[in-house]
Order: sequence, then structure tokens, then C-alpha cells
Amino acid sequence: MRSLKIAAKFSIILCLIPMLFYCSKDITTPHPNLPPTTTIANIPVEGDTIFALVKLQWDGGDDDGYVIGYEWKYTTTYSSTGESVATAWEFTPETSLTIAFNSSDSIGNKQEFQIRAIDDNKVADPTPEMKTFYTTQTVAPEVQIIVPAANSEYFIAEEVTDWYYGIPLKFTGHDEDGEIEQYGWSVDGGDLSWTTDTSLYIPPDYFQTPLDGEHVIHVTARDNTNILSITDYSVRVSLVKATFEKDILIIDETIEREFPPSSAATDAQVDSFYSAIFGVDDPDDVWDYEYHYLRDAPLPPLSKLGQYKMVIWHADNRPTSEPHKLADHVDYFKQYMNIGGDFIMSGWRILKSFAWDKPFPTAFEDTSFVAEYLHILQADETPYYLGDCTGALGVFGNFSNVEVDANRLQGNPFRGKLVQINTISQAGGFTDILYRYQNAAGSTFAQYAGQSIGLLYTGTTFDAVILGFPIYFMKSEHAEIMADEMLQMLGYR
Repeated sequence: MRSLKIAAKFSIILCLIPMLFYCSKDITTPHPNLPPTTTIANIPVEGDTIFALVKLQWDGGDDDGYVIGYEWKYTTTYSSTGESVATAWEFTPETSLTIAFNSSDSIGNKQEFQIRAIDDNKVADPTPEMKTFYTTQTVAPEVQIIVPAANSEYFIAEEVTDWYYGIPLKFTGHDEDGEIEQYGWSVDGGDLSWTTDTSLYIPPDYFQTPLDGEHVIHVTARDNTNILSITDYSVRVSLVKATFEKDILIIDETIEREFPPSSAATDAQVDSFYSAIFGVDDPDDVWDYEYHYLRDAPLPPLSKLGQYKMVIWHADNRPTSEPHKLADHVDYFKQYMNIGGDFIMSGWRILKSFAWDKPFPTAFEDTSFVAEYLHILQADETPYYLGDCTGALGVFGNFSNVEVDANRLQGNPFRGKLVQINTISQAGGFTDILYRYQNAAGSTFAQYAGQSIGLLYTGTTFDAVILGFPIYFMKSEHAEIMADEMLQMLGYR
């Protein structure tokens, strides 16, 4: 009996062994992964001809998992040549994209767009959805460089400062069949820097060394169909590094033939006067503006200007029909002052020349040269019909008083005194008054008494002195003292 029981148990065990093998196999062997599926919307219509910027939509599913994203690509076939160009697969988690299709052929551009879903096992739909349509030719965007002008000169410094930002670049763009999305600029064949700004400064470190010399600035545009400008929009400029090896350059804008009859003088006499009081011995350190203006080159080239630590500009004739020319060259002097050049400006109606068509008193715009660089916010002018100014009262430190040379101002309306003196009724920060207006005895123009007619701006990069009166019409011995005191104050003596 015992033997029968053992045999029965053994038989049961033998029957269970296959079942155990069967259960083990069922648990450890997973079902094979099913690939995802993809569907694409019917817009645009199959075979349609449309603009190259196309919005496409799609969807996907996965029966045994989930879709993590999609891969898309397209092939363009040019109708004129039969040539085909294909993109690589690109991944996106989105179910809709607006794509700028390659559409450069003028006859026709056949686009075959493919999209495939990717599941959580990173398996792609083996049968991507496809849509075929045609796109019309797109036109490349155009660019116009406004600044710098071709073959222009600019000072270049080693690094940017609070006044020097680099080389200005301004441009505009136009796209006939779309919109410009970005502009790219480069220097000397370097990499493109992309921006949406159309006005900027190029820092010095973008230019190849040596900085001194010719450089090429290139600008392109990319529109909303991903088309780049075809034309090479570039401009060649000359960059100059200032040496500041000399002290003073005098720029003579004074027109002696417009002096009052009692002050008849030649250009040589006025040059001699200024050279003497400022200690300029070399004739090459005096630049005659009118002489060079008549030869279409009124200003010194930057290679010459950059040799000097300071420029003294004088315009001592009294303008009546048109302003002094200094106001036409503010960008030139901004460049110079931005890199550290000091500036002294004097003349008859010199501030009026910056606002010739405005009634005085007048306020200057915050971004104007007068306000931003000379730090003069508001100026006025004394009357023209009766001489009143007899001199300038020294204010700053131990500055001396200076008197008008009455012998040079005979007859009406002068009567031995100056008319139309520019006063500074409001100055900006970091300024000091150098001189104040002095009335004639018994003057009826008391409102001008004591107003500032000489100002010093002391800056982090440059210093500037502005005189609202013509130095030449001061007594020579006083003018010499005045020049000496200004140069000492600025560290030139």
C-alpha cells in the first residue's frame, strides 16, 4: 500500500513539472512593442500651391505605450532642374509647426513633407505620413547700410568706456514677400552676430588686428521663410588709433572779412594772435577751416586730429545770415571727445549757431551735442542793437577779469562794446563757471549782469571749455592771461 501512495505522489509531481515550465515562460516573456502610428491634417490640401511659410498639423498614437514626440523632414525638388534637396530628421514635441520651406526655384518647388511619431521606447512609426504640395518662389530680403558711410573714418580704441562704445552701425531692411526676422552682422569675415536691432555699436574686439587700418563690415538679413540676403551688403571703413602725441591743434573758423570795420584784420594776424596766446609755434598746428572748406575737406583727417590732446575752435566773426559751421560737425567732435580729446570752443554767437532758427533763450535737447557734451542746458543772447558787454569777470579759482578792446569795436551798434553775447542760463552737472557777463556802466540790460559766459565741464574722459564771446575782441594782454589760466587749469602748463 505504501508503494502505491509513493507512486501516486511521484505521478502528480511529474504532471506538475510541465505546468511550472509553462507558467515561468508566460511571466518572463513580454509582448513585442507595437510601433506608434501617425496621422496628418488635410491642410494644406494635397498638391496645392501655396506660399513657402506653411503651418502643418499632425497627431499620433501608441496602443501599448504613449507618444513622446515627432520627427519631421522634407524634400524639395526644383521644377526647373529636377534637383532634390532633403533636410535631416528633426525632433519636436509639438503637434503643429510653421515651417519655412526651401523655395528658391522660380518655376516651382515640390515639397514632400514627412512626419512620424516616436513612442516611449523611442521607436519611430515605420510608415511616416507624407503630404505633397508646391510652394512659390520666395524673394530674398534686402538691406541698406546707413552708417558707416563707405570709406569713412572712425577713431578706434582698445576697449569700450563710459563714453566710447565702439563703431556705430545703422541699417534698414525690406522683404518684398514677407518679414525680416533677424539681421546678422560681421566684421572682417568673422562669424555673424544675429540681432533684431537696426542700430548698434560694434565693440573693438570684433575687429581683426591691427585695429589701425581698413576693415569691412558686412550685414545680412533672414526673413520669415529662412531666406538670407543674396547681395553682399558691406561697407569698407578706415579705423584710426589716436596717439595724442601733441598738445594743441587750433582750428580757425574765423572769417576776418566779416569783422567790424574798426577791427580790420587778416587771417595771418588772427592766426598769429591765437598762436601767441596759446603757445602754438608750429604753423602745422593751425588748421584754416575756410581754406579747406573751399577744397571740400574742411576738417583735418582723423589721422591728424588724433595726434592732439586738445582742439581749440574759434569763430570770432559775428554771423548775421547763417550760423557758424561748427554745428555741422558735431559727430566729428563727438568721436574725438569720446576717446579722450579735450575741447575749447569760443566765438561770436557760437551757441546761437547750434540753434540758429530758434528764438533765444532756448533749451537744448538732452541728446544734443550742446547738452550732452558741453553740458549746457539753456542759453540766451544779449541784444544786437546796442553794445553792452565790456568784459568777462573771472570766477573759477583765481581767474582774472578780462576786458573788451574798445578800439576794435568802434561805430554802431558797438560803441566800444560787444553785442550778441551768448550767456549760459542753465548748466548741467560737473560744470564750473569760469566767467560772468560784465555790463557797461549805466546799462539798461541788467538782466544779463553776472550771467555765465564761460563754462568748464570736467569729465571722466574729456574736459571742455565753452566761451560765449570772441577772444580776439578782448585786450591782447588779457587774452594772453586768460589762455594761460585755462591751459593751467586743464593741465597743459
